[in-house]
Amino acid sequence: MLSILIKIMKKRVNKSSKPVQKGRNSTRKDGFKPKSDGKREPYKGKIKKNFRVVRKDGSQVNAIKKDDKLIRLNRFIAHSGICSRREADDLIAVGVIKVNGKIITELGTKIDPILDRIHYEDQLLNGEKLKYLLINKPKGFTSTVDDPRKKKTVLNLMGSACKERLYPVDRLGRSTTGVLLMTNDLTLAKKLNHYVHGAPKVYSVTLDNEVSVPQLRKMREGILIEGTTIKVDKVDYAGKGKRTVGIEIHMGESRLIKQMFTILGLEVMQIDCVLFAGLTKKNLPRGNWRFLDQKEIKYLLMM
Repeated sequence: MLSILIKIMKKRVNKSSKPVQKGRNSTRKDGFKPKSDGKREPYKGKIKKNFRVVRKDGSQVNAIKKDDKLIRLNRFIAHSGICSRREADDLIAVGVIKVNGKIITELGTKIDPILDRIHYEDQLLNGEKLKYLLINKPKGFTSTVDDPRKKKTVLNLMGSACKERLYPVDRLGRSTTGVLLMTNDLTLAKKLNHYVHGAPKVYSVTLDNEVSVPQLRKMREGILIEGTTIKVDKVDYAGKGKRTVGIEIHMGESRLIKQMFTILGLEVMQIDCVLFAGLTKKNLPRGNWRFLDQKEIKYLLMM
């Protein structure tokens, strides 16, 4: 009996004293063999950067990473051309914007412009590339995109210049000619056309009679129009006679210049915008258009 107990004790001691294997040769129940430092080895296979995603309608698109292409919802709405980013926030807040059929009211929401479907009420919005186009506007065209009287608009001059819907930044009257900027960047458009801090504009104005020095001085000092004092930044004679003047102004539209001269007892015969936000009609024949280059766009965005 004693000999049997001794044998059992020896087996237990031998079993408990067996060394524990560590390092690469140790194996867990799940078969994983950790390094000596206890960290997993990095995955050495190829990671696919692009993959195919199938939309609900069955169409397929390439995607990169889930978070790489996310943009703010208000930015997408503004790029679609219906309003500015600030106005887009208002639309989101009142609950008229849907993302993939769900009403979104949280400001700062990010969406995938490729995969997500954004609706403004029942209208599907498409994110558009920002376009900037310059027209040397002739007489007889209104600077609007829709004219209820079926008059010719500046869109007739553009033809099929681009698929994006562009809007005039400044408002030139039907008889006013010259530089007119068209864009779907409504945030920039509002900044350039701000009533007080807008972009500088230079007009060449021809009148029915000569302009006196006191009248020029009055325009610099300011003239009350519709309850607001409007004054030009600079005004001086242009050319040999005194019937044509050059005017630099940053507030208001070209119609205000006509109203100023009407109050002074003069009639405007011709008004031509020769400069707007640093853009001129140089080498651009009347009635023609061109896209802005990257240098011009960068200058506008920095204003």
